[in-house]
Amino acid sequence: MLTILIAALVVFIFTTVLTIAGVGAAFILIPAFYWLGIPLREAMAVALLLNSISMIFASRTYIKHKLVVFKTSIPIIIIAVIFSPLGAYCSQFVNREVLLWLFIGFLVFAGSMMMFYHAKEQEKARSAKQELAYGLGVGTLAGFLGGLLGVGGGNIIVPVLIWLGFDPKKASGTTAFIVIFSSFAGFLGHASFGNINWQLLLFAAIASIAGAILGAHLMHAKLKSRQVKWIIGLVLYAIALKMIWGLVF
Repeated sequence: MLTILIAALVVFIFTTVLTIAGVGAAFILIPAFYWLGIPLREAMAVALLLNSISMIFASRTYIKHKLVVFKTSIPIIIIAVIFSPLGAYCSQFVNREVLLWLFIGFLVFAGSMMMFYHAKEQEKARSAKQELAYGLGVGTLAGFLGGLLGVGGGNIIVPVLIWLGFDPKKASGTTAFIVIFSSFAGFLGHASFGNINWQLLLFAAIASIAGAILGAHLMHAKLKSRQVKWIIGLVLYAIALKMIWGLVF
C-alpha cells in the first residue's frame, strides 16, 4: 500500500508539471513505477491510461481557450490510433533490456528537445494537403513509437509541431488533445495482455486528474514555461542516467 501511495504522489507531481508542456507523464511514470517494484509491462499499461485521463481534463481548459488546432489533430489521431496498438503488440517481441535502452534513448531525445529547441515565433501558412501530410507522417511515427515504448507520443509530437511552425502554446494544447486518443489506443494494446494493476490505477488516476487540472490552470495563467522546460529536461536526463547505471552496473 505504501508503494501505491508513493506512486500516486509521483503521478501528481509529474502530471502537474508536464501538463504545462501539453504532454502526458507516461514517459516519466514508467521508469518511476519500475523503480518502485512494479513490473515493466504493468507500468506501461497504467501509465498510458493515466495519460488519457489527465489529458482529458487538461484539454477541457485548452479547448475553452482555443489552444487546440483540430484540423491538424484529427489526422494525427486517426493514424496514431491505428499504429499505436501495432507498436504495443511489437513490444512483446522485443527483449526487456533492449526495450529499456530504447526508452533511455527516447528520454535523452525528449530532454534535449525540451532544453535546447527554440520555438519559432510565427506559424507557417499550411495548405490542406500539407496538413494531411503532416498528420499522416507525425501520426505514424508517434503512434508506433508511443505504443512500442509505452508512452503517449506527446514528446514526439510537440517538438515536431513546433518545428513545423506552430505557436508553442497551440502545439502543447493540440498535442494534449491528441495524447488522449493515442495513449488510450496504446493502453488497449497492453491491456489485452492482462497487464493492469487496478489498485495502483485507482489511486494514480485520482492523483493524475488533480495534477492535470492544476497544470492546465498554471499554463493558462501564463506561467513562464522556459524554466519549467529546463527542469523537465534535467529530470529526463537524470532518469536516463539512473536507468543506464542500473543496466550497466
